[in-house]
Amino acid sequence: MRNTLKAATIESKFPLLSVEHDCIISKDADITIAYRVDLPELFTVTNTEYEAIHSAWTKAIKVLPDYSIIHKQDWFVKENYKPATDKENMSFLSRSFERHFNERPFLNHTCFLFLTKTTKDRMRMQSNFSSLCRGNIIPKEVNKETALRFMEAVGQFERILNDSGFITLTRIVSDEITGTEKEAGLIEKYFALSLEDTTCLEDLELGADGLRIGDKTVCLHTISDVEDLPGTIGTDMRYEKLSTDRSDCRLSFASPVGLLLSCNHVYNQYIFLDDSAENLRQFEKSARNMQSLSKYSRGNQINKEWIDKYLNEAHSFGLTSVRAHFNVMAWSDDAEELKNIRNDVGSQLALMECKPRHNTVDVATLYWAAMPGNAGDFPSEESFYTFIEPALCFFTEETNYKSSPSPFGIKMADRVSGKPIHVDISDLPMKQGIITNRNKFILGPSGSGKSFFTNHMCRQYWEQGTHIVLVDTGNSYQGLCNFINRRTNGEDGVYFTYTEKNPISFNPFYTDDGVFDIEKRESIKTLIMTLWKRDNEPPTRSEEVALSNAVSLYIERIKIDESVLPSFNTFYEFVKLDYAAILDAKRVREKDFDLANFLNVLEPYYNGGEYDFLLNSEKQLDLLSK
Repeated sequence: MRNTLKAATIESKFPLLSVEHDCIISKDADITIAYRVDLPELFTVTNTEYEAIHSAWTKAIKVLPDYSIIHKQDWFVKENYKPATDKENMSFLSRSFERHFNERPFLNHTCFLFLTKTTKDRMRMQSNFSSLCRGNIIPKEVNKETALRFMEAVGQFERILNDSGFITLTRIVSDEITGTEKEAGLIEKYFALSLEDTTCLEDLELGADGLRIGDKTVCLHTISDVEDLPGTIGTDMRYEKLSTDRSDCRLSFASPVGLLLSCNHVYNQYIFLDDSAENLRQFEKSARNMQSLSKYSRGNQINKEWIDKYLNEAHSFGLTSVRAHFNVMAWSDDAEELKNIRNDVGSQLALMECKPRHNTVDVATLYWAAMPGNAGDFPSEESFYTFIEPALCFFTEETNYKSSPSPFGIKMADRVSGKPIHVDISDLPMKQGIITNRNKFILGPSGSGKSFFTNHMCRQYWEQGTHIVLVDTGNSYQGLCNFINRRTNGEDGVYFTYTEKNPISFNPFYTDDGVFDIEKRESIKTLIMTLWKRDNEPPTRSEEVALSNAVSLYIERIKIDESVLPSFNTFYEFVKLDYAAILDAKRVREKDFDLANFLNVLEPYYNGGEYDFLLNSEKQLDLLSK
């Protein structure tokens, strides 16, 4: 008789059968639908909005049928910033800005959601019965009605979350799951622990020392027992670093193991929807057993009291009994760095007031179950009973800052990682209704960088064709003006400064081309009106018309008569003599336009007056076109 040994291959243990109609089908007939999730940006959500997001998740989960699994998988992968220095017509400062941030490390966040429909037997399965450990796999017949009901429920789930206004679900299609010849698929990326489009499969080592994927060693921390949980939880928490006595900066309750954990890691969040009524019946039965054995052990009596509290909560508030599990899967290719990562993950879990539990026994099983579409292989002993509402508090609800889709904007830096991002603080917020005007108020103590930021903003605005007028004290923007002059040969940048010996002066009536459009005429009229009237003394309609006529007639005069030099002096003389005669001919009453008062108030700006230098500059500069 001949003995033969057959070695098991990873293909024979692989739990997934195929991907059809954008659904992942397992060999046990589990159906999984995958989504890419867009979450709100960091530090942009208020306490009330976190509660609204939590409520949307709750409503969405309740429409799913029994024996469904919600698996939310958040990837946080370190990447380096790649500068965009290949653009044409980049200025020296723009190119230098991009080079300064070259290779700047940052944590890139990508969120996936997997909704799996499995069976009652699979939900109760323990780790020694997972597909990784079983000797053979027997496919089951797919129930078509169950699959159709699940697909309808998933459609409702998607609609509820997308209508919330905070979360956006995007269905992942078959090619993104399996990959193409040019790009790696989602499952391939998972087995390489990399979200890059070009990946190669790594060696998979499941040993006593844990899990190793290529050069990456994985460490796993789990929240899988009620004893590991904090006494109280909430939808959000106060972020002390950016909060003050008068204002709170809020982050989601699970944010310490999200973007605030600065290492390569995946945060897995599971909610298992059992038959809630059956769960409660089992707890009732267990409570009776505990009661009957309470004489022999005080522990039984205490456990009975805790079960009663759970049942009272469920029946009093109509809560759904579910199971939940959360784990943080971090990795590194450096043994020393992995020690620090292990400590960092533990400390971040401690910030959530959770008991850090470094899992070394079930690392391979939990890694296998976290495969996209394989949540049905999750070992039931690693989960704990709770309700939907508290379980959702452990979901991360924010992502890192994203560049604005608007073509107009400025480059700023992410406050967490320092990565440059494109931000539109003018046009896009107006379109979205966040602001009603483009005014900006920059506040900060001395030395905090107000002038530096304003220089940075104005330069980028100017490079995008914005007209900028600055009133400067301390020559903070003279360097920027000189920089623009060098780029435009002195055409765009004009800097006026003054001293007691050289006071500021300009000529509002001078133009390079001799053309006075409506905007220029209105500018001149507004200037003269400002000098004539006080802030609390609004002009009458007749005064506005009279002044507008005076400006228009004077402009016609300087166009016809070249001997009249455009200046405030000649305008004053024109109003005093020629325009006065026109007013007399029209019999304009003094109460409609007090010419004597007008000339008297503006006399200090006329030749020989106290401020005669202000509006009569001999420098031929066209300010109105600048």
